[in-house]
Amino acid sequence: MQRGIVFVNNVKAGTIELSDDGTYVFQYDDAYFINQSMPSISLTLPKTQMKYESGVLFPFFYGLLAEGVNKDIQCRLLKIDEEDDFTRLLKTAGSDTIGAITIREETK
Repeated sequence: MQRGIVFVNNVKAGTIELSDDGTYVFQYDDAYFINQSMPSISLTLPKTQMKYESGVLFPFFYGLLAEGVNKDIQCRLLKIDEEDDFTRLLKTAGSDTIGAITIREETK
């Protein structure tokens, strides 16, 4: 299982993981979820439920990934399979992203 911590403006909002069965799971952090002043991380992942599951990487998170030449460079430098979007998300979305969302790979 791979897992990342999702931040909104450096505030922990939740986690995203790829489970061993290939399911993607995004779950809001308890404190973030109950704090009504904190926004949903996206329109497609509203704070109407705490946990979301999908058979594919959520489009919102996929939108944080580089494309084209930048994707090629990232994959080559970080030695990531070009088809492994989740690993690429964990390795590249920790800084310099568009908007308020960053993701830091959880290490054990």
